[in-house]
Amino acid sequence: MRPPDERPAAPGNPLWMAYEILAMLLGLGALALVCLIWLPFALLLQLLLPRRLGQPLGRWTILAGFRLYLAFLRLCCACRFDLAELDRLRGAGPLIVAANHPSLLDVVLIASRLPDAVCVIKAALFDRLLFGAAARLAGYIRNDAPLEMVLQARAELRDGAQLVIFPEGSRTAVFPVDAFAPGAALIAWRAAMPVQTVLIDYSSPYLGKAWPLFRRPALPLTCRVRLGRRFPPPADYAAFSSELEAYFRAELGQNTPSTATVGS
Repeated sequence: MRPPDERPAAPGNPLWMAYEILAMLLGLGALALVCLIWLPFALLLQLLLPRRLGQPLGRWTILAGFRLYLAFLRLCCACRFDLAELDRLRGAGPLIVAANHPSLLDVVLIASRLPDAVCVIKAALFDRLLFGAAARLAGYIRNDAPLEMVLQARAELRDGAQLVIFPEGSRTAVFPVDAFAPGAALIAWRAAMPVQTVLIDYSSPYLGKAWPLFRRPALPLTCRVRLGRRFPPPADYAAFSSELEAYFRAELGQNTPSTATVGS
């Protein structure tokens, strides 16, 4: 099903509003379906495969599944994603990818482009049946145990992975960014790794922290992901955490979730 038009009809048009509701239900349902299809296989493969085989398979499957899901959103749900800049990180070697976190879709966007991404995710998401098995198989890292998080992240980076982390720790509540937790800076300091910033801009606060899950979105939804500054390994993690937060605030200060304009 294609959207009835590339541009929204006049505000209040009942046909367009009905399409927005349908697109929302299709989009959320498709994501749940992708996770459900992979769930029994992820649970079984966790038990059968050694880590050296299970993790690459888990990461590749997440990448392929999320790419398929984003293609569905483009085709059926009037969504446009400009993710081309992320492709420049493929083959760039181990580094920390630090991004702002305005929406539930952020992990999907980044993991769909980086084949060896290891994401630091909320413990609550890690423990959920729908996504937790896939995250564990891929070797993702939960964020509720700081010391273990840092040690696991350092080990993954030394093995050549690219670590994806959202320094805010959760979706943004007050734009442009919430206060940063020290985790990203601490990992960069302990692992002596550079930090590549990633800036995510949406045309709408849809699926943000303050957006009710089943509230109708304003379509078309556009998103642009761009690469920001790459910081060298820090000498002082506390100072670097403040510097990193200030950088994101400066870069995103004029970009609330209503100003991004991108092509498909």
